[in-house]
Amino acid sequence: MKILILGAGAVGGYWGARLSQAGIDTTFLLREKRAELVRRNGLVVKSPKGDFTVPVKVVTRGDEGGPYDVVILACKGYDLDSAMDSIAPAVGPETTIVPMLNGHAHFATLDARFGAARVAGGLARISGMLGPNGEILHSGASGVSFGERDGKPARKALVELDAACKKAGIDGGINPDINQDLWDKWVMLGTIASMCAAMRGTVGDIVAAEDGAALMRETLEECCRVAAAAGHAPSDKVRTGIETGLTQPGGKAVASILGDIEKGGAVEARSIVGDMLMRARKAGLPAPNLRFAYAHLQAYEARRARLGLK
Repeated sequence: MKILILGAGAVGGYWGARLSQAGIDTTFLLREKRAELVRRNGLVVKSPKGDFTVPVKVVTRGDEGGPYDVVILACKGYDLDSAMDSIAPAVGPETTIVPMLNGHAHFATLDARFGAARVAGGLARISGMLGPNGEILHSGASGVSFGERDGKPARKALVELDAACKKAGIDGGINPDINQDLWDKWVMLGTIASMCAAMRGTVGDIVAAEDGAALMRETLEECCRVAAAAGHAPSDKVRTGIETGLTQPGGKAVASILGDIEKGGAVEARSIVGDMLMRARKAGLPAPNLRFAYAHLQAYEARRARLGLK
C-alpha cells in the first residue's frame, strides 16, 4: 500500500519514520523548509525505544506520486483548510483519509470537502515534540487508533494500515468503536488543555494550588457531561484513569497548548475547548470552567491578532 502523511512533527514524523523503517511505502507531504531539512538529514528520531535516522520520501505538492491508498493528516486544527488544499490532488477514488486531529470539529469540514465515505476516524497517543534541529524527540507513548465512524467492518485500506502498524511496532491499530475512543481522548484533552491554558502550569503546578485538584475535577465533570449528552460517556474505568492522571501531586503532564502559548504561537482553542463548550451550551449543560478557559484562550488569540502575529 501507498501512504501519504501530511506533516512530520511529533505524531506524523514518528509514525511515518517507524513505517519507513519497516519498509512500508510511506511519503511525507511537507512545506519547503521542512522538506529540505528532511531530505538532507532524513528523519532523526530520539526515542526510549532506540534512536535512529531513516531516509524518507518527501514531496512538497499533493500531485506528486499519487493517488495514495491512505492519506494521514497529522496537522493542527488551525491548519486544516490549507491541509485539505494540499492533499486534494493526492486523493483518488479509492483513497481513505485518516485525520489525527484533536476533537471532532474537523470531521464536518473534511466530510464536506471529500465525502464522509472517504474519511475514517483516527487519533494518536504519541508523546513527543520537535527538537531544536528538527529531530523528533519521542518521549513515551506510541499508540494510534483508527476505524470506521459508522461502525461497519474496516475497509481494506484500514486493514492494511493496521498490518503496517504492527510490522512497524506501532501500538494500537483498528478500533471497532473509534467514536468512543475519540470522545475518551477529547474528554481528557478538553480538561487538561482548559486547565493548563488557564492556569499556566503543569498538572503538578495546578494540583499544588489550594483549589487546583477540585477545579480539575469540575472541568473533567463538565467534559464528561458533554460526552454523555452525545451518547459517549466514558466508562468508569476510563474516567477514573483520567481523573487519577490529572490530579496527581507533582504530576509532570502538561497540555501542548500551554507550550504553544508560551512561545506565542497559534493554539487549537476552538477545536479542543471552544467546540466542547458549544456542545455543552447546545445540550443546556452548565460549563463555567470551560467558559472561563475558552474566554482566556480567545483573549490570547485577540492579542496575537492585534500584534499581527501568525
